Amino acid sequence: MARIFAYIVHKAGVADDSAAQLAAAAKKMDPAASPTALLTGWGADLSAACDAIRDSYAEIWTISNEALAYPNAELIRKALIKVVPPGSIVLVAHEHFGIDLAPGLSIKLNSTFVSDVLDIAGIDGSDLKVVRQEFGGQVSAHVRCDISSGAVVTVRPGAFKPLEGTPVAATVVDKSSEVGALTAGRRYLETIVAEAGDVDITKHNVLVSIGRGIQKQENVAIAQELAEAMGAAVSCSRPVVDAKWLGKSRQVGSSGKTVKPKVYLACGISGSFQHLAGLKGSPFLIAINKNPRAPIFQVADVGIVDDILEFLPELTNKVREMRSVAAK
Repeated sequence: MARIFAYIVHKAGVADDSAAQLAAAAKKMDPAASPTALLTGWGADLSAACDAIRDSYAEIWTISNEALAYPNAELIRKALIKVVPPGSIVLVAHEHFGIDLAPGLSIKLNSTFVSDVLDIAGIDGSDLKVVRQEFGGQVSAHVRCDISSGAVVTVRPGAFKPLEGTPVAATVVDKSSEVGALTAGRRYLETIVAEAGDVDITKHNVLVSIGRGIQKQENVAIAQELAEAMGAAVSCSRPVVDAKWLGKSRQVGSSGKTVKPKVYLACGISGSFQHLAGLKGSPFLIAINKNPRAPIFQVADVGIVDDILEFLPELTNKVREMRSVAAK
């Protein structure tokens, strides 16, 4: 059985939520697997991120290098190929940085590349069986991949729930000396922070998020009424921002804000990976969509097949009724 690694993204010493999800994906691949985490970075941030994932991995390999203080996929590829054994399977979160890192890494490792995996059926001999989506999420494709020479697999955030059980005590192995000097053709310049909007959706525990299914700007008020009744905020997917129905500060996704609510109502949202990449912390996800084949139902905790223009007003009335009774 090939050795399984998981590349862990972190920022300011905080490991991404996908760290525990990648560990779960590895176990789905092989229940007997003991995946090894790969962390790159520099200084205190790397140490803090390493400490944050000790409960999920039995072994953690770290590469500490000042050139890796800011994540640069070009440099990280050069570092990883020095330490990852040939024939290994490397799991990477399918978000903007993972999409930059993974394809080139598979070429450097001379291994199979599989992107945006939603489910894993396991390993059969030298074949890895996975489920991914085609045609904008309208078709679930069951794919067999030859992993005899290893594989780099990107896993959709939220597709695998973190495992429950007894935490493991990780052994940390410093691989920095095996990497040597690192140079790249591109370098980090600066981070430009987006201007704050009228509402900071990252601060709310409950979000009512609308997508293309809201149909027109006048209907946004339907979601706003529900959010007001629930004590929530209204957020959205990119098509709503592109149509100028809501401001950019309300957008959730890889090109919008990253949010970590406790409850997330996805109303008329198809569920593309670009949108789901903005959801962290495994919120309780309620999906409402009139298309029963919408990809959002693959990751939802509760799925409701209905027209949001009819369902949301009914839900608003029910919430108001329940709060009125509770107040008496």
